[in-house]
Formats: sequence, structure tokens, C-alpha cells
Amino acid sequence: MSLKYAVLAALLEGEASGYELSKVFDVSFANFWPATPQQLYRELERLAQDGLVEARFVQQERRPNKRMFTLTEAGREDLRAFAAEPPRRPTAVRDELLIKLQAMDDPETTRALIEERVTWARGKLDRYARVRDRLLDGRTEDEFLREADRVGPYLTLLRGISFEEENLRWCERVLAVLKQRVAAG
Repeated sequence: MSLKYAVLAALLEGEASGYELSKVFDVSFANFWPATPQQLYRELERLAQDGLVEARFVQQERRPNKRMFTLTEAGREDLRAFAAEPPRRPTAVRDELLIKLQAMDDPETTRALIEERVTWARGKLDRYARVRDRLLDGRTEDEFLREADRVGPYLTLLRGISFEEENLRWCERVLAVLKQRVAAG
């Protein structure tokens, strides 16, 4: 899959500037499809050229003018067709930390890397909790699921939460194995 469909899906929430879209990606999409602001701006340009999004200029005082992007009907159709297709390949884990662990023999360095991952995962879980609270807006999950126009953002948030919770469980196991090795060594 290309970044194209992630951008189109993000624009389902409504009109956004490139900057606003990068913030959406940081919070909502980063757990499953990260992108840099530069990648997003390039993709928005391509999507506009292809007629899948429409851009309008907004003049601002004391700031540069900005472009606001919305989905066109062609963009919605393309996204609907994409969403109806089964995924092309199963999820694959690509994690630099795993390569480092595979190559590493020093338990102390490994422990430090794992503890850094623990800190990172807890931080992401904290951010996801804030996003969840904002989405629910004082409602229970059942109320939200009955009332919300779209539940996709909530479902992907749940996946991000599960992923980071599993990261924490794995890190705890790795730290226990390292402790055991050091005690035995």
C-alpha cells in the first residue's frame, strides 16, 4: 500500500492543511502508518494533480498563506475501492531494535535499549489514552460506538493500544531473560 490511501483516509475527517494532516498522522496514524511531513506534502501534491483531493488557498495575516485539502468525489471512490479489497500481504514486523538484539551479546547494552523501548511504549500509551478520551468525549465505549458516524479511527486506535501493550509485555520478558542470564553468568 502506498501513503496515498493513508492520506485519503485521514482526509475523511474533513478539510486539513498539510501541517494539520501531519499532526493527525503523529497522533492517529503513527501507530500503523508513519509518515514525515515532507512525505505528506509530496503526496498531497500528487493527489491534487490526480484529482483525488482539491486544494484551496487561505490567506493569513502575519503568516504564510496555507493550502487546505479536501477529498474529491473521485478520491472518495478510489478510497472506497481500496478499502473493499483484501490486504495484499500480511503484516510484517520491521523493527531496527530486533536486528540490534539479534546481533548483540552485551546484556547491559541490551537492557538499556529495552528500557528505552519501555519508556517509548509507555509514552505512546499515554498519548493513545488522551486520544481515546478525546474521541469518547465523556461517553462510554458502547455509547460512542452507537453514536459515532465513523468508528474506523477508534478501531485503529485500539490496535495501536494493543500493539504497545504487547511491546511492554515483550520488554518485560526480555528484561527477565537478561536478568536470568546475568545471574547465571
